[in-house]
Amino acid sequence: WGHNVKTRFMMPENFDVSEGVEGWQISNPPIFQMAALLASLQIFDEAGILNLRNKSIMLTGYLDWLIRNSNDNRVSIITPEDKNQRGCQLSLRTFSEGKKLHQHLSESGVICDWREPDVIRVAPVPLYNTFEDVYNFSQILLNKI
Repeated sequence: WGHNVKTRFMMPENFDVSEGVEGWQISNPPIFQMAALLASLQIFDEAGILNLRNKSIMLTGYLDWLIRNSNDNRVSIITPEDKNQRGCQLSLRTFSEGKKLHQHLSESGVICDWREPDVIRVAPVPLYNTFEDVYNFSQILLNKI
């Protein structure tokens, strides 16, 4: 990690530091990180990528429907409505007190992010989010719980 590429395989007695960010490159991945990655890939393999995509389409579509039918004039969805032009994330444009709304969501346990000047991004992830999670999010968004 960080040894000068020109002398790396000469096995010098002293550590020859690489200058700049190049020193942070890794030639061989660390075994513990690879073990975690393997476990993650096995979960994805077991779930099936097509199953995950189908659930993603349904979860995001459900969230889209809940928000569009809420009559809440504080937000609008700016992510394409076409399921083939988006992933599981929806970008919600806020029209008033967006940062306060984002803060309310965060304080309610919702993990989402704020993008200046007026966007809250939310993503119901199909591997571990449920339709109940999506419904509960909509209720928190609408200040109903």
